[in-house]
Amino acid sequence: KPYAINLSAEFICTVFKEQLLKIFPYVAIVFTNEDESKAFAKANNIQFSDMKDLAVKISKLKSELTKPRTVIITQGCDPVVVANNDKVKEYPVAKIAKDKIVDLNGAGDGFVGGFLSQYVNGKDEATCV
Repeated sequence: KPYAINLSAEFICTVFKEQLLKIFPYVAIVFTNEDESKAFAKANNIQFSDMKDLAVKISKLKSELTKPRTVIITQGCDPVVVANNDKVKEYPVAKIAKDKIVDLNGAGDGFVGGFLSQYVNGKDEATCV
């Protein structure tokens, strides 16, 4: 059974860095947004050129898994980046008018829930995103 983690907040990457790194070899799916992924990179001295490069580098961190780790980086209204080893793909995000947005709290959690609901039902990556 795959283990998934959501980095959840920038401070998790620094305050709980050691604990996070202990479980990371067993993590099959990493969910993060652009700010959290940058904080993770900074805390772990990972140099990167853009979000696609960072997603690939996180996916290649030490793993005890038999399959490559999947890293998913959300970027607000910019494309969602999904990396699996050297394979990286971007998925466009449907634009929503600003006057229709009430609150962004929980948007990432909603994305993760939606992704996993499709993943556990065997859907392909594009459908999950």
